[in-house]
Amino acid sequence: MAQSTLPPADATEPPVPTDVTLAAHKDVRSARQWKLVWWAFSRHRLAVIGLVVLLLTYLVALFAEFLAPFPTSRTEAQYTYAPPQRLHVMAEENGETRFVGLYVHPFTRTTDPDTLRLTYHVDESRRIPVGLFVKGEPYRLWGLIPGDRHLIGPIDKSQPVYLIGGDRNGRDLLSRLVHGTRVSMTIGLIGVAFAFGLGVLLGGISGYFGGRVDTIIQRVVEFFMSIPTLPLWLGLAAALPSGWGPLRRYFAITVILAMIAWTDLARVTRGRFLSLREEMFVTAAKLDGNTRPRVIFGHILPSFTSHLVASLTLSIPGMILAETSLSFLGLGLQAPVVSWGVLLQEAQNIRVVSTAPWLLIPGLAVVVAVLALNFVGDGLRDAADPYKR
Repeated sequence: MAQSTLPPADATEPPVPTDVTLAAHKDVRSARQWKLVWWAFSRHRLAVIGLVVLLLTYLVALFAEFLAPFPTSRTEAQYTYAPPQRLHVMAEENGETRFVGLYVHPFTRTTDPDTLRLTYHVDESRRIPVGLFVKGEPYRLWGLIPGDRHLIGPIDKSQPVYLIGGDRNGRDLLSRLVHGTRVSMTIGLIGVAFAFGLGVLLGGISGYFGGRVDTIIQRVVEFFMSIPTLPLWLGLAAALPSGWGPLRRYFAITVILAMIAWTDLARVTRGRFLSLREEMFVTAAKLDGNTRPRVIFGHILPSFTSHLVASLTLSIPGMILAETSLSFLGLGLQAPVVSWGVLLQEAQNIRVVSTAPWLLIPGLAVVVAVLALNFVGDGLRDAADPYKR
């Protein structure tokens, strides 16, 4: 009797590759580096959420004039510290609740005769119609394209509307927050790019060549690291020409401080070059006839791209926090420039914050932007790390 050649029932067979898995493996083997990084990045949920928030934030900064209901200079002295107004779409008419479109209820004010404190009451008997893509104050988008349409605002542009409240001069906080996004999210980008390029360049030269070149560059690094930052801010604020505008003055200070911010990255880059220049793949690249720039930028730098990406993305929130804190202390931007730090200057008084807590909303914007940048940096670092893919 012939014995059966079938395997035992409990034996496990290796999975047979399907057409889908074979195609997936083929795509991975033939994909470019940027596509592999994107696939790894898309699996990081917090990083994807942070990227979406970051893109929306920069869209707000890009179209600030269109998105803001009013210009930043519009004041309504009779509406000091006006509270937020609630948007409505339904109203009761003739005993029936029906859809009437966007509107807000206006305020009525009463003044305490003893303390002179203003108290606002919602007047539900009247309505201020609010529309989308309404005609409002004229502006020039990016300083070039004239326009007068705003995403949201009162149909009667003479009527004030405070969707998230007003400040001490009766200015709309939402409009100022939108315009402040442009300044706070963009003013440090050039300084960060300059510091990043300088740190990678000098750190790479120091670590790759070593010897006397390394000694000279490291002494320069130590000199810049010994300069205290805060007294430098004070000195630069006093030394810059008084005729410069506040935005130009702060931009100049940012660029000068970027010349000091490159030192930490230069130290880290030097250490990585010292450890990698003796690796086998670097020796093979030299023996293959590659030039020094080709070895540095084509072989050594890509091997620790994840760290460089993380350093770059973490430098931007550091610059945002620096602008916010220094403007809050009165050392950075000053009015009439609008930034998140300038808006937070009104929140220095605890009595004001207790009566108008919506003045802390710019601080919430700072927290959201910094967290989004940190999440994106963390996701890019993991995605660019070849050992984690």
